[in-house]
Amino acid sequence: MVEIDPTEYDISELGPKIKDVEDLEELEAMLDLEADGEDRVPVKTLIESRIEALSEDDGDGDEDADITELSTADAANLIRDIDDPERLEELQEIEEAGENRDTVLRLIGQQLDSVLGSEETDIEIEPPEEAHPHLDHPTADKAHVRSLDGGEYRDMWVYCETQAGELVDVSKELLGKARELMDEYNEEYEEEENVVAVVIGSDVEGLAEETIAYGADVALYQDDPELERFRHKPYTEIYCDMARSAGHPYVREDRHEEEWRDYDEPRYVVFPATHNGRDLSALVQAELDSGLASDCSDLYIDDVVISNPAKTGGEGGKKRFERVLHMPRPDFSGFEYSTILCLDSPRREFHPQGASVIPGKFEMPEPDYEREGQLIEHDLELDDDWLLVDVEEYDLLESGVDLTDHQVVVCVGRGIDRDPTAGIELGLELTDAFEDAAFGLTRGIITSSFQFDGHVEEYTGEDRQIGESGQEVQPSLYIAAGVSGAIQHKVGCDESDTIVAINTDPDADIRDWSDYYIQGDLFEVLPNLIEALESGDPSDAIVEAAVATDGGERDD
Repeated sequence: MVEIDPTEYDISELGPKIKDVEDLEELEAMLDLEADGEDRVPVKTLIESRIEALSEDDGDGDEDADITELSTADAANLIRDIDDPERLEELQEIEEAGENRDTVLRLIGQQLDSVLGSEETDIEIEPPEEAHPHLDHPTADKAHVRSLDGGEYRDMWVYCETQAGELVDVSKELLGKARELMDEYNEEYEEEENVVAVVIGSDVEGLAEETIAYGADVALYQDDPELERFRHKPYTEIYCDMARSAGHPYVREDRHEEEWRDYDEPRYVVFPATHNGRDLSALVQAELDSGLASDCSDLYIDDVVISNPAKTGGEGGKKRFERVLHMPRPDFSGFEYSTILCLDSPRREFHPQGASVIPGKFEMPEPDYEREGQLIEHDLELDDDWLLVDVEEYDLLESGVDLTDHQVVVCVGRGIDRDPTAGIELGLELTDAFEDAAFGLTRGIITSSFQFDGHVEEYTGEDRQIGESGQEVQPSLYIAAGVSGAIQHKVGCDESDTIVAINTDPDADIRDWSDYYIQGDLFEVLPNLIEALESGDPSDAIVEAAVATDGGERDD
């Protein structure tokens, strides 16, 4: 029996798991399970890519073997070593006449595409202005630096945000994840690349040194009283100046050599997906002329084989990209995940590979204050023009609402749209009916244009948001009223012991992962539930509310 059943996972969850599977027979069994179950093409492609990657490491195959007698993994190993199109076509005919396995035929077809494509001469790519002269090209003369040509890239850089004289938690989380990734990277590729922490601010030398305890090999910082508060221009200029080596074509003239590095730019850059981190990551990656995957929920490094002509340089070919940072993030719909890859193209290089990561996605590591590392002070002189915007005064907001330490959490979503104020009132009344309960919201409420009366407006702030970009809760009882069940919300409450969902839509996504589903109008269900709670325990009250509303069933 396989340890990982692919049919039980979303594709975003499978990527990091599959890359650790080393057993070809295990992968073949997983492929069969997926084909017999969900039969999702992207998942099968993911497993096949892993089989192909492992097969490449297994030595030479026997080209004279009968492919119909080989397992899928052994067939992949055989196919990988054949560069004769006629032999591949012969194997294709044998397989079609014999086992006729879709996966094997697909692998033969991919190898044929690769072999035939490799015989093409170098493709000359025309600049878009020349290729499409009849179109307008407003960015043709844009005044910013371009990507490097043949650049040298190394290390993973982590921007460590500070607040009130301390490293924010997500900075520590990212350092721990970067340490884990680069340890695996160095072992896999036999390299000695580092985790570099970047700290910018006022009186931050001690904080920079602290990053070493959380996993950094090098702590790079710039300290200046003018940097006490985050400001876009100076922070962007400093980070980009740090990122470029002394030999970089776009670096300032007086940039000095650094003994601790021997590369042009970082290989990977990672930022926290906080307000300031989102701003800085976009500005830095634009200035370095590379790409950015924002609001990621995971990171892992792996090789990938791509057939997209935009990346390979022509039709019918494949190209293997190594050391690629895979960056899963939720789609804008909120119901699916995509894994973003930042790949070079024949036209230009895309480095550093960049991501911002949602706080709370990674475990915070235990600090090791015995760890040794390099502490490097950066010395960029600040230009007065960067400091034209000044923060004259500011208020420290209260710490907000902690929803994580309660037996019950009541959450309302966009289903209150018929009467938003009344919907909030009902949610608060239900919360008060329990001894130990908290009141939360979905992101849909936070970003909506709902108008709330003053007496409930204080309960509609972002500090009550539950989900991927909010708080993650694990109460004994979670009640979701008018919540559709987007993936971002699910990750914020999925560990609850019991989930009760109330929704008018019989096909709402939350139905698939709730323990009890009451199909009904929350404006009718919640009053019945509140009334039932006054005379009974919560379990009986839920059943009574469902019966009184003439709806509801248990989805065990």
